[in-house]
Amino acid sequence: MANTKSEIRKPAVAGVFYPANPIELGKAVAMLFSEVEKAQLTGRPMAMIVPHSGYPYSGKIAAKAFKLLEGEHYDTVIVVSPSSTVFFKGCAVYDGTGYETPFGVIEIDEKLSEKIASINSSVFLSKKGHATAGARGEHALEVQLPFLQVVLGKFKLVAIVMGEQEEDTAKALGQALAGSLGHSNSLIIASSNLSHFHPVKEARLLDVAVQNAIEKYDPHLLMQTIESGKGEASGGGVIAAALVAAKQLGGKDIKFLGYATSGETTGELDEVVGYMSAAITGTGLSPKVKTILGGSHRSPFTEDSESLTEQHKEILKNLAKDVVEAKLNNAFYHVAEIHELNKQRGVYVTILVDDKIIASAGRMRVREPLYKAVAEMAAAAATQGIDARSLQLKDIKTLRIRISVLSALERLQSFEEIEIGKHGLMLKLDLHTGILLPSEATQHGWDRPQFLEQISLKAGLHKHSYSDKFAELYKFTAQEF
Repeated sequence: MANTKSEIRKPAVAGVFYPANPIELGKAVAMLFSEVEKAQLTGRPMAMIVPHSGYPYSGKIAAKAFKLLEGEHYDTVIVVSPSSTVFFKGCAVYDGTGYETPFGVIEIDEKLSEKIASINSSVFLSKKGHATAGARGEHALEVQLPFLQVVLGKFKLVAIVMGEQEEDTAKALGQALAGSLGHSNSLIIASSNLSHFHPVKEARLLDVAVQNAIEKYDPHLLMQTIESGKGEASGGGVIAAALVAAKQLGGKDIKFLGYATSGETTGELDEVVGYMSAAITGTGLSPKVKTILGGSHRSPFTEDSESLTEQHKEILKNLAKDVVEAKLNNAFYHVAEIHELNKQRGVYVTILVDDKIIASAGRMRVREPLYKAVAEMAAAAATQGIDARSLQLKDIKTLRIRISVLSALERLQSFEEIEIGKHGLMLKLDLHTGILLPSEATQHGWDRPQFLEQISLKAGLHKHSYSDKFAELYKFTAQEF
């Protein structure tokens, strides 16, 4: 698989099926999550069936599935969708390097993609069906990605579009997935709507027939139901493939999560589209990796017992500046291993020119060594600055890098615990999150009540949201240099 910039699949339906502005998109997804309850499962999700219309129509039913992933971590998510733009035989596993949404680029798991595509000739590496420019863009796979980015954060992607949805093709893909995912920490997403453009009563009968076949965990019955006309699903073969794979990987139970039609949004009941979501749980995949915030346990990815030496600080500052310079020169920068900085810490990198903040990027929770996290955040901040046309090559001699290395998060038990200048804050409420560094309170002269109001506003909430009974507040310290 080629590794070139041109291999990034650009968003095709942003601004149509979901908001193109990342801030508006974040608010839309957070609102959908806030409207649904998290279902109780007997195990961990290993596969899910999720609808794929525009967010105002099917978003709430999709959110019922994606909400199950809160607190979970998967190394790779395999998203399979039907092709609604072109007809072709077999299943096209995307052979580029990334899939982009308004939230950023999701890296393709190239090794796993190649493995899945090597098992059966019906499943192959290709960009067929992954249409963007020059054709009506494929939406059925793309619309799932912002949900995953919000709820999972960092993960790799295998993107598969199924052309013709014959039973043999579904079986071939299911077996290829099962043969590739054993002992991996992976999640399968089957993207499918149900019946299309029937009166609501007729649609419900067709959709119940599909639902019954799925709940019986019977891919053959599902395909028979669709082929006989007793039920409809735009991604029937996609769902069948997920059922085949999940069974072979040890999936035990199927949980029906929700159903709705487009008529509930439009009010038009003569021609509706049906939507459902479901989850398959089991013990066949690796146990989850979960970070506990504010609990008595430390995150396995964070250490804060040791202070950085002045030498370590200089190494990190020079590393960040070299990465920014490489970005400005449109050059590749190789990050060499720094053994003494292998500890895992949250980190923020801020770029300043003439003492003016140009851009910053950071992450509270990391799963890579500190030096790699600094390099990654420096690159992200530089990209933001370049995109805003506020950072130019001529600035390299005068720019300054400010790095904040963060401690583990600690759940606040009382507002009085907050020490201005010492503690930073993180607020979580529903899917809204806000983070303020310790220096920001000092810089603006905020007292404790103002700091609490500002963290609420930073999270995109009203200023008194910190006192909401469901709000989670965390404090942390930072070494800033």
